[in-house]
Amino acid sequence: MTGRLLTALAVLSAAGFAAPGVGRAQTFKVEKFDIKGEGGTDYVAVEAATGRVFVSRATHMMVIDGATGKVLGDIPNTPGVHGAGFATRAGHGFTTNGGDQTVTMFDLKTLAVLRQIKVGPGLDGIMYDEPDDKIILTNHSRPIGTLTAIDPKTGDIVATVELEDTSPEGAAADGQGHIFVNNESKHTIQVIDVKTWKATASWPLAPCEGPTGIAYDKASNRIFSGCNKTSVVVDASTGKVVASITNGTRVDALGWDPSKKLIYIPNGGEGNVTVVHQDSPDKYTVVATVATFAGAKTIAVDPVTHNAYLFQPERGPAPAPPAGAPPPAAGPGGRGRGPLGPIVAAWFIVIKQ
Repeated sequence: MTGRLLTALAVLSAAGFAAPGVGRAQTFKVEKFDIKGEGGTDYVAVEAATGRVFVSRATHMMVIDGATGKVLGDIPNTPGVHGAGFATRAGHGFTTNGGDQTVTMFDLKTLAVLRQIKVGPGLDGIMYDEPDDKIILTNHSRPIGTLTAIDPKTGDIVATVELEDTSPEGAAADGQGHIFVNNESKHTIQVIDVKTWKATASWPLAPCEGPTGIAYDKASNRIFSGCNKTSVVVDASTGKVVASITNGTRVDALGWDPSKKLIYIPNGGEGNVTVVHQDSPDKYTVVATVATFAGAKTIAVDPVTHNAYLFQPERGPAPAPPAGAPPPAAGPGGRGRGPLGPIVAAWFIVIKQ
């Protein structure tokens, strides 16, 4: 499938510095491919070994070649799909399907579905904890949120952990027996011990509000939490916030490129990405604000190619409501969306250096 390609050079305004190792203004190239297809979106995920990018589309998962924007395949029957995780050693991939409370286990080479795993309500975030060889799910379940661990070889559930929040978001592992979970409503990180599968600590993240995306850097032993307006850096040894980063709104993920020492924070409200350089474990410099597309709020970074990927459908005007129809019901927090217009383009966005 051939997509329209738009290329733009992002003009960046961060100030440069003279000292070596300190963040300087950087220029990024942005490519946009119209990959077509129906369905909204949540997370994108990149399989670094192949450069394939998995894009959630409400009822199916599209598989895209990150280098060209070409559609390579599709995983059907994933109702309410949120994200994908990859267990490369086992050769299996997994999707979280909120619509029917299942996880789809598939073959990474062929994309063939191997198993539908019944998990429970609130399925959302997913990641692969490579050191502990577990697929980790974070679930907006009730009456309390949970973390679920799955054996990537068999697809069997091996642990369920109760959390302190009904809105757990991203999770990251440190390779030393700990998993860190962002709690969006409580504005905390919880620490999970993978030996006991118990929560052992809860760390407040002020000035962060609504932490979602997360990454862990082994070299500096720091956790990066993507938050609304102000993201934070946490010392993983003490749980203390050691730095804050000013960014935009509607952040729902975070990307980290360890060799480039760059954090990517997607701001869906502003339609851009805040790019931040790690100058030292406790010092961070914004080096770019890269325009993407309004609403694009999740991101994945390939540590091999150093490309960052986002996705956002573009919609046309919503149909006019019938005469005399009542206004749409308010959603959570008094917000109402109303009817959506048709998808007129499906933008797969690539940020390159």
